[in-house]
Formats: sequence, C-alpha cells, structure tokens
Amino acid sequence: MGSEIRVGDIMKKEVISIEEDAPITEVAKLMKIHDIGSVVVAKNKKAEGIITEKDVIHQVVAKSADASKITAMEIMSAPLKVVRPGTTLEETAKRMRQYSLKRFPVINENNELVGMISEGDIMNVFPSIVDLLEERARAGR
Repeated sequence: MGSEIRVGDIMKKEVISIEEDAPITEVAKLMKIHDIGSVVVAKNKKAEGIITEKDVIHQVVAKSADASKITAMEIMSAPLKVVRPGTTLEETAKRMRQYSLKRFPVINENNELVGMISEGDIMNVFPSIVDLLEERARAGR
C-alpha cells in the first residue's frame, strides 16, 4: 500500500465489550443489537479476549450447550492479537493475513481498549490509497 495512513485514523472508536463473567446469552444479544460479528471481553478497560459469532456457533450451539451457563471467559479467544493506533494499515493488513484474522482490537500505550479495526475498514480506504499513489506518480513525471 505504501501509505502513511494509520490504524488510529480509521479505526472504529466505539467498541462493544463485555465483562468476562457475562453469560454467552448476553454476548449474543449485544451482537444482535449492534449488528456486529464480535465482542471484546474486557476487564477494567483492558482487552482480555474476543468472542466471534463463529466461537458462539462452534463452542456453544454446535455442542447444544446452555448459553446462559457459559461465561464469556470460557469461550473467548486469548491472548489477543492487537494493534496500536500508530500501526500502519499496510502492517495491519499483513498481520491479518499472517494470523488469518478479520479484525484487531486497538490498544493504547496503557493497554486499554481504544478501538477496533477490520478488513472492511481497510478495504473502504483502499480506493483512496490507489488514488493517492496515482496522484504521486503523475506529480513525479
């Protein structure tokens, strides 16, 4: 990409999170209400793990488990793969490929959850990056 655009420039700052002792029924309700595919498990503003729709389906529904008796901590993916607001989009995209992930929680220097960035967020910016590179190429002629 070759761009200087950083995660902090485009990340979603309103991240839906839940406490680790919350039942999976609450996680599913948050996903439905906010039309999202993942919920971050946080404790004292610190991201501890993440639960995706796939986690709920594979670890609860497919096992016919009682979602009201399973806590977020029991099925969350941890430790988290995260990025910082200053990370470039290019580096973030490389890490997404490397770890086969579609999103990263964004943490600040105090390891507090400050945002979320997804493949979709990066792809939405990509056309503008191509335009910027073309402009630079024309200016260099």
